[in-house]
Amino acid sequence: MAYQNGKERTGRGPVHSDTEYNDRKFPRKDREEGFQQRDDLIVGRNAVKEALKAGRPADSLLVQRGERSGAVLPLIAECKEKGIIVKEVDQKKLDFMCGHAHHQGVILIAAAHEYATVEDILARAEKKGEAPFLVICDSLEDPHNLGAIIRTAECCGAHGVIIPERRSVSLSGVVSKTSAGALEYVPVARVTNLNAAIKDLKERNIWVIAADMDGVPYKEADLTGAVALVIGSEGKGVSRLVKENCDMTVSIPMKGKINSLNASVAAAVLMFETASKR
Repeated sequence: MAYQNGKERTGRGPVHSDTEYNDRKFPRKDREEGFQQRDDLIVGRNAVKEALKAGRPADSLLVQRGERSGAVLPLIAECKEKGIIVKEVDQKKLDFMCGHAHHQGVILIAAAHEYATVEDILARAEKKGEAPFLVICDSLEDPHNLGAIIRTAECCGAHGVIIPERRSVSLSGVVSKTSAGALEYVPVARVTNLNAAIKDLKERNIWVIAADMDGVPYKEADLTGAVALVIGSEGKGVSRLVKENCDMTVSIPMKGKINSLNASVAAAVLMFETASKR
């Protein structure tokens, strides 16, 4: 996810702080005329209610801060029951996201694809008669990176991708487009506790390997057999606790003056190396 002055970019034009974002500098009429509705947003209480009723795969429910009217509470309860993340946000954010449509204090962000489970991914490997090959993304923030990783995972024959429920980009429309159709073929599981998921994989005799600058050169690592590669976030890399729970860490030797690669590029290098050993 790209940022400018601490503000999240949405891909629909410049990003401005709350103090700059006002009708004097950015007239509402101009904002509405230039606005392009995102196809992953479901706006308004009735629309959200019907989407949930129809079983539409959803990523999160955004609720206006302080909004607890009788019509909103059942939506919150249903989302929590279905494992859909509920977030409280300011009204200005809701207004901006939907181009000042009548959102009634709620916006449902639909998932670009239904999430799988870790069991689904492992069953896919078993059905193919192959040792499991998974990619774990630790708190990625840029949807383009996740989409690129899913695309490479499909090309490398990986059986699936695992992402955490919190502090991570989800299966948005941007992820789907960046994956170039790979999201239709690579299952993505979202887990509530990444460390617990890693421990479970290790108990299943899957070798969990983190990408880190302090690791052994990847050419020297044993990437054969059942493997789960862990790719860290764009800024901080693999988190300390996740790294401690991994079996080992591997690095990609650098010859230039820049000592790190883009997350999706690093993932691609390691995925193709793993694929070549299988």
